[in-house]
Amino acid sequence: MRRVLFLLILIAHTITQGQSQKIKLAEAIKIAQKKSPQYVRALNTYQASYWRYRNFKADFLPQLSLNATLPQYSNAISRLTNDEGQDIFVRQNQSIIDANLRIQQKVPFTGGQFFVNSRLERVDRFGDDKATNYSFIPFSINYFQNSLFYNPYKWNRKIEPLRYEESKRNIIENMENISLTTCLRYFGLLKAQVSLDIANKNLSNQDTLLQITKGRFKIGKVAENELLQIELSHLISKNNVTTNTILLKRTSQDLARFLELKTESIELEVPEKLEDFVVDVKKAIAEAESNRKSVIEFRRRRLEAEQNLAQVKGSNRLEIDVRANFGLNRRAEEYDALFQDYDQQQNVSLSVGIPIFDWGVSKSRRKMAEADLSLVENDIDQEKQAFEQEIYLHTLNWSSQRDFLATAEKAQEIALKRYEITKKRYMLGKITITDLNIAQQEKDKAIVNYLNSLEKFWVDYYTLRRLTLYDFTTGEKIEIEDIIFD
Repeated sequence: MRRVLFLLILIAHTITQGQSQKIKLAEAIKIAQKKSPQYVRALNTYQASYWRYRNFKADFLPQLSLNATLPQYSNAISRLTNDEGQDIFVRQNQSIIDANLRIQQKVPFTGGQFFVNSRLERVDRFGDDKATNYSFIPFSINYFQNSLFYNPYKWNRKIEPLRYEESKRNIIENMENISLTTCLRYFGLLKAQVSLDIANKNLSNQDTLLQITKGRFKIGKVAENELLQIELSHLISKNNVTTNTILLKRTSQDLARFLELKTESIELEVPEKLEDFVVDVKKAIAEAESNRKSVIEFRRRRLEAEQNLAQVKGSNRLEIDVRANFGLNRRAEEYDALFQDYDQQQNVSLSVGIPIFDWGVSKSRRKMAEADLSLVENDIDQEKQAFEQEIYLHTLNWSSQRDFLATAEKAQEIALKRYEITKKRYMLGKITITDLNIAQQEKDKAIVNYLNSLEKFWVDYYTLRRLTLYDFTTGEKIEIEDIIFD
């Protein structure tokens, strides 16, 4: 029965191992940059910005539209105003067919809009005075401008390209954030796997030591206190196995869900150290200022504040609206007569608004806009300083990471060697269980410290990439094409 049970466990273990997926850190990052929820969100955000910019550019191209009424029939009593200015009630029994073709063009240099219209109407009256009338406007040129002192198109042509460039850099930063998040989850699972492996090995060692100590206790070579201490260590090792098994389950689920994997049985490899490269502080700051979205964001926010001030100043001054129209028209009772002897139509209107006394409302609006601009400029200066300081400090910190990692690796080697020596001495009865427990704790701590140092090394590396959007290992900028279109 025991043999059958052992075979079943062995088969189940083999199947589980066969279904496990081996992943390296670089592979995990590539998967996350194609499948993770953060990638989907980043891509959707970028696509929204892309289509917003496409809409902005298309909005300055000629717009052609056709509006038609086919037909509008009415048979009712309506109130009309006659030639003498009196309101009367008359029965209308008629249908109207109307078609209007329009070309619209914004004028970015003035802030106005041009319209070119062509209109055809037909009115059919029914009843005793049955008749048909046509009206045709072959073309009508119109121009409208809301204000002579504020041009919104000029500001939009400055701001929208910056907003789009900001979105392109933003998705690159989001991709580097995905790399950073993946790195953290990867090492979270890796440390859980190593911790469980340590706990299992410690439990196996404690089993062996417990049996040896029991034998020594029986022949009187060790005191009961030492036996109780080894039994306590054995129980603690069991609890450590249970705790780390649960931790492994949680971290494996976190990584599997983040990478959209079909299995939670994941085998990770300890990442190797990168080839040594030097990061110059001036180079890092220069690349960050050239590549990061924050620099574009600073310019955009300043322009938006300046736009708000210009709009307030434009509305606080003399307000002038301009409307102009020129075209041809023709009315006739026969369709063929519409296309000869056109009449001209033209009109020009100039609306003027002069603020005389408003109890300081205009001045207060202008002062508020000026204060907002000053506040934005001050905030940008402070954020720029913090931006440069963050890169400066991180670059200095990065230069020390290899030394920290090398020290942790050496400490791990020493702790492992010391533990093996201490365990052999305990087996020979030359030291107490306390000395062995101390050596084991220091060995476990050194292994975890090395993994923590290795994790910090890789986290700092991907943080450096995110802060500068520059790959110092290849000496190239991180471009959006490398991420989206490959």
